[in-house]
Amino acid sequence: MTQAPAPVLSEIAQALCAALILMVPLAAAGLALTQAGLGRSRSAAHAMLGSVCVFAVAALAYFVFGWAWQGLPGGPSHAISASGKAWNWIGAESFFFGGLGHDGPRGALSAWLQMFSVGIAALIPLGAGNDRWRLGASCASTALLAGWTYPLFAHWVWGGGWLAQLGVNLGWGHGLVDAGGAGVIQAVGGLTALSIAWILGPRHGKYTADGMPAAIPGHNAVVVLFACFLTWLGFLGLNGSGSLLWIGGTAAGLPLVAINTTICASSAVLAAAGITHMRFGRPDASLCANGWTGGLVASSAACAFVSPASAAITGAIAGVLVIFSVEWLDARLRVDDPAGSVSVHAVGGLWGLLAFGIFGRIPQDTVINGVTAGSSNQWLAQLAGVVALVLFVLPVTYSLNWLLNRFYPQRVSAEGEAHGLDLYELGAGAYPEFVIHREDIRQR
Repeated sequence: MTQAPAPVLSEIAQALCAALILMVPLAAAGLALTQAGLGRSRSAAHAMLGSVCVFAVAALAYFVFGWAWQGLPGGPSHAISASGKAWNWIGAESFFFGGLGHDGPRGALSAWLQMFSVGIAALIPLGAGNDRWRLGASCASTALLAGWTYPLFAHWVWGGGWLAQLGVNLGWGHGLVDAGGAGVIQAVGGLTALSIAWILGPRHGKYTADGMPAAIPGHNAVVVLFACFLTWLGFLGLNGSGSLLWIGGTAAGLPLVAINTTICASSAVLAAAGITHMRFGRPDASLCANGWTGGLVASSAACAFVSPASAAITGAIAGVLVIFSVEWLDARLRVDDPAGSVSVHAVGGLWGLLAFGIFGRIPQDTVINGVTAGSSNQWLAQLAGVVALVLFVLPVTYSLNWLLNRFYPQRVSAEGEAHGLDLYELGAGAYPEFVIHREDIRQR
């Protein structure tokens, strides 16, 4: 089955899109530094090398398999007929980027952006597995994410799949709209992070015998806060290029995308600072950094179609949700997530999709997913995306990683965790001139 292709990009839009895509790896750098800084010092080099390796594995797995499953609107795909309507469920492109040129420069730009985007999604689970996830296992898990889970959901949203068809087939607005990947990149990565945290279990010493969580602070708050600026620049590129490629955005609309992205992050970090100050007597640096990134994540779905005031509300709510989600997962569900990846990316991404349904206003002449004038039911399409993520993507990614863990144990040994992953898996520490082993090591 084939569908109508997306609008052709002008040469100016192509040049702007290419420039914005070049900024996207800065988001990956920011996430890598954040996760390394929020982990223990004796695993810092391992965290950074893991980020590089995972990003590389994601790009190659997507090149070999992922693009074939995702595809683009107008490309070959497989569909299921139900109630007299065809529902597109998976792409049917050739492996190894075969047939990439069928959509001209737009297809090549899309594939380029997706290689970076799937790498960002693959980095997110590393934060949840900090200090205890084996390097080889994280690479194997990434191959599953980039080769199957991510491209399948990306096809549903960006490749003309059934979530994108909700507007044409059911009259639910324009179908699911996700300009910068709040659902496709962030929530998929965040739900995978939740699966990894469940499978690995908490770090040794994280919970007392009666189940109370113990604080294990990150080792470098300066690095974490510096990473916030890199992540912001990367999200400007991600949201800007996504709006051009996926939702029919124009060059004239890019300033609004940048403004909304910045406002959303700013209101989120201030909300996080205010809440932590009220609760703890002073702002918490790591939670404020999580709030900032959570605001960027929440901005991604609706950055092109909301007012700055709505972006500020979206960001403030994201900052609140991230703070309370971190506490709830840590204290109530005993999910040890050192970098707050689940709260920032899964919760922030799901909220970003819903925020579009609440605040988004699409101009009548905008064509998205084959629909020119959407109905008032856009919120239903956004809600359907949230349901698909929670009820399909989460069970699938958990099952795949659970099976992987049966054949290739993902957690490092207790000895390796005690000595630190730098020494145990790499043979050298990130800070060889400093004493980084504390009392918790000597007591073992």
